[in-house]
Amino acid sequence: MYPRARFAGLLLACLLHSGVCAAQSGAPLPLTPDQQWAPLFQQVQRAHVFKDQKTFADAVPKGDPAAAVAEWKRARTQPGFDLGTFVGEHFTVPGEADAYVPPAGQTLRAHIETLWPHLTRSTPDVDPNGSLLPLPKPYVVPGGRFREVYYWDSYFTLLGLASSGRWEQVRDMVDNFAWQLDQYGHIPNGNRSYYLSRSQPPFFSLMVDLLATHEGDAAYQRYLPQLRAEHAFWMRGSEGLAPGAASERVVRMNDGSLLNRYWDARAVPRTESWTDDLATAAKAPQRAASQVYRDLRAGAESGWDFSSRWLVHPAELSSIHTTQIVPVDLNSLLFHLEKTVARAARASGERAVWRDFERMAKQRREAINALLWDERQGWYADRDMERGTPRPALTAAALFPLWLEVAERAQAKRTAQAVEVQLLREGGLLTTTENTGQQWDAPNGWAPLQWVAVDGLQRYGQDGLARQVGVRFLRTVQRVYEREGKLVEKYVVEGEVGGGGGGEYPLQDGFGWSNGVALALLDRLCAEGKRCESAGDVE
Repeated sequence: MYPRARFAGLLLACLLHSGVCAAQSGAPLPLTPDQQWAPLFQQVQRAHVFKDQKTFADAVPKGDPAAAVAEWKRARTQPGFDLGTFVGEHFTVPGEADAYVPPAGQTLRAHIETLWPHLTRSTPDVDPNGSLLPLPKPYVVPGGRFREVYYWDSYFTLLGLASSGRWEQVRDMVDNFAWQLDQYGHIPNGNRSYYLSRSQPPFFSLMVDLLATHEGDAAYQRYLPQLRAEHAFWMRGSEGLAPGAASERVVRMNDGSLLNRYWDARAVPRTESWTDDLATAAKAPQRAASQVYRDLRAGAESGWDFSSRWLVHPAELSSIHTTQIVPVDLNSLLFHLEKTVARAARASGERAVWRDFERMAKQRREAINALLWDERQGWYADRDMERGTPRPALTAAALFPLWLEVAERAQAKRTAQAVEVQLLREGGLLTTTENTGQQWDAPNGWAPLQWVAVDGLQRYGQDGLARQVGVRFLRTVQRVYEREGKLVEKYVVEGEVGGGGGGEYPLQDGFGWSNGVALALLDRLCAEGKRCESAGDVE
């Protein structure tokens, strides 16, 4: 059996080629659909047989995939051949999920709590020819086109499950992520084969933190091996890295400090957005297409897919250069991971590990406060590796150092002042100040970033601003729920507030992290000793 870090490297190398991959357990893994069904996959996507490119990525062959490809090669030359009909005959294609119709008169809290069973899935066994990867225990999906579990989404979903007292489900989902770390050496973007080449913002340590509020230090001790595996994944390639160089997700800064970036092991169009990525790369003929694909995939690993945050020219997605940016949120999360490993090691009596990770956390905190702090403008910012300077725009990611207690008090105060002036709107917190048509830009606000803001600002005594952000966003969620009877993936928080827009697909209903954050805000903002059912109960 391979050590986890080495196994992860072998797995991702395998994903880049056409061989059969194996999990750490020795069981074979399915190839991604664009590998397994090529060239049929490319033909179906180029022909836009389905409105959403993810649909065919999630399809399951009715028989042997190789036989289906061979039959397609034979049949396509025949008179009257229809590609859509052929796909229907040889693949089981996911349909749209039935819309959930809530009982009339439900409060916001009651609606969310009755949604949890509707969004729960159990897939311990899956068809080996499809893209879905098994998970041993039940899990909650976001909803809509997102039929699988997503990594960073799930932390905010867990906040809501905890609010609902569903601690067994919280434990099940944390166990699933631990199982993926054991199987693959990292937590994939989601439980699909085409997500195995990347992860998402590393929230596993925060999940363990949440579970520990219910189970105590036993949670830290139980997941110490997986916490260390996650850290090894993000730091792979750091040994011997020269100043100014980068390897996979690790960057050695010019001063010798180690920070991290987003990355993806593959440099081809995303399986679930194949023709979109081909079109984006075609708009940048001066760049290698593989680099555009890599940067798009790294943007997907960030969770902010997509945003002016990653673009050289805010109106041009083809100018994306995610891999040349050192992000403030990612590095704050890794600081938290290092602190959590130290805490878990101390609880487990592993004093040497405790000391090592405390040292790493201290070094990372110093690097963030030196290199990802813009003293002139007065806020935390991503760093452009090519220019060696902070990115100029303020984004909601600036609040992660507050949330994860990286910031000094003076830095937190200045960041809060900038956020109040530039990002606070009538409906909550803007993601960025740029309105580009990308979904992680203005005028959208996203539930996870509202929680980061509220909790982070409160940690540094900025209670007034925290309350404004939370109450305004909660009222936005309430307004859409009263008007449409649902929660959605993202919201417009500037101007005419409502469901959000932009991006690569229509607005999705459900919705896991909006549900979780709404419940968490109802709990956090409610008067002491009172149970708030709707935004109107929050004074």
